[in-house]
Amino acid sequence: MNTDIENLFKDKVIGHPAGLFVLFFTEMWERFSFYGMRILLVIFLTAPIIDDNPGWGWARENALALIGTYASLLYLTPIIGGWVADKITGYRMAVVIGCTIMTLGHASMAFETTTTFYLGLALLIIGTGFFKPNITSIISEMYKGKESKKDGAYTIFYMGVNAGAFFGMMLCGYLAENFGWSWGFGLAGIFMFLGMLQFWLAGSLFGSVGAKPSKVYEVELPQNINEESPSDATINQIEEKLNPFTLFDKILIILSSVGGLLYLFNDPLEKIGGTNLLPFQIGDLSGSNVVVLCALILFLILLVTRISRYIKVVRDKIIAVSIFGIFTVFFFAFFEQSLGSMTLFARDYTERDLIGNSAMVFKIIDALLTTVPLIIITWVLILLAKKTFSRIGLSNIILGVAFAGLWFLVIFRLADKFSQEGNEVDATWFGILNSFFIITLAPLFSRWWESKYNPSAAMKYGIGLILLGLGFAFLSYGASGIPSGAKTASVSMIFLIFAYLLHTMGELCISPVGLSYLSKLVPPRMIGFMFGVWYLAIAVGQKAAGTMGGMIDKISEEYSLGTFFLIFTLIPIGVGVISIVLNPLLKKLMHGVR
Repeated sequence: MNTDIENLFKDKVIGHPAGLFVLFFTEMWERFSFYGMRILLVIFLTAPIIDDNPGWGWARENALALIGTYASLLYLTPIIGGWVADKITGYRMAVVIGCTIMTLGHASMAFETTTTFYLGLALLIIGTGFFKPNITSIISEMYKGKESKKDGAYTIFYMGVNAGAFFGMMLCGYLAENFGWSWGFGLAGIFMFLGMLQFWLAGSLFGSVGAKPSKVYEVELPQNINEESPSDATINQIEEKLNPFTLFDKILIILSSVGGLLYLFNDPLEKIGGTNLLPFQIGDLSGSNVVVLCALILFLILLVTRISRYIKVVRDKIIAVSIFGIFTVFFFAFFEQSLGSMTLFARDYTERDLIGNSAMVFKIIDALLTTVPLIIITWVLILLAKKTFSRIGLSNIILGVAFAGLWFLVIFRLADKFSQEGNEVDATWFGILNSFFIITLAPLFSRWWESKYNPSAAMKYGIGLILLGLGFAFLSYGASGIPSGAKTASVSMIFLIFAYLLHTMGELCISPVGLSYLSKLVPPRMIGFMFGVWYLAIAVGQKAAGTMGGMIDKISEEYSLGTFFLIFTLIPIGVGVISIVLNPLLKKLMHGVR
């Protein structure tokens, strides 16, 4: 048994090693900075140049084209970052490198110049590539030999993700909207830096865990993977020998990757700067569309040819994963409107000015939403310090400084809100609803999945997509009275709140499912490849979200804003119904895997 792992489990907090909570807070500050910055992007880019808080005055289509490319690249660089950590740096150093690069990215964006803005986005993309895959790999290494506790560890870790997103969007959004964009971008960088420091200074707690590159490359998945019977293991060994990556496979990977990247970069360059990297046309298709279609066809050829070389049982399982991947593209293409068209709806079309009793009720609810989770997390911080101060005191102090700053900002924000006669709800405030609903609803969904009523994978996807569509149905109904081409309106915020509630329920049906089934269905040699395919599916969904969200002006001017959200209602519901109809076929393809 690894003595460093045993040492980690000697000092426990809430039944788990103290090191898990170092990772919890590191992830919390990273998500604080990530979501705190990201919620600002579309509002900053589209805010009028002449205004009390001037932005860049971009067209919504252009802003969402850039955001779509940015969000898409965030899901591609981790594939490279995981490989670098595994072969060169080790997981812990990769996390420190990622945090440092992201800190520089946030600092760069705070200057608000064109050059520093794009530099900041590039640094955030690179930094995320180092950070995202490797912090979870540390958890995996910590819990080797203690797999029974791993699901609980990931649940706690996931709470850190949502706590960071919650406070990041609330506080960065508040400062940016009320005091200036640089304050919001800068705050994200400050907490990212403090998160990096507390993790780096806690290094001695982990011993050799995550310090050295693994001898064997493993792709971390947040579920138990590859629990195979001897017959399955024998089949997979045979498959690995019979189905190596050929030169043709590698050429297809390179060509499809280059084509996809050209499209990702060309789309915002052409719309924003008028620079076209692909200045040709074939029929009615622009060069950009031709290239992305060719890349897609080449990738499908790669997938089909590799799958066809497996025996039937394995082939069927990979086909099932691929179908779920298509549903994943659709889900994220619509779900990620939360940081695009839905944020614009919150700013421009939602009644956010409250007066009288409604203003006071909102202030009280807002105060409880903010302080209760912070009290709980602060309690966890105190428990961690009690267990580890003698060993990593300086790390605890840095973490304490970060929390003191967080408490100061929360109290300052609440005091400011309560001092006002009425209350103007910040447009960025609605972004916190997803994190709040996840924290409150996740235990209920977890109990559902563990009960005898646990639906099959296809049913979960179907339910999730239908809930997503129903969320947009609320927005479509709320926006139905807005005339064509209107740039502002005063729709009740209740429609947006219900939309976020239903979207979060849909997310809880789908997000935990995909990687779990991928890990159970795919043979070991294909795990790394299919893991990359899965992130590619999410990346495609992210880019599609930006492209479709960018059509908000065109559709609302030609038809209405209600029609725009009606489209976003019907397509997910339709795809969800298809998933449910395909349930018998997918069960057959999965060969008994649940």
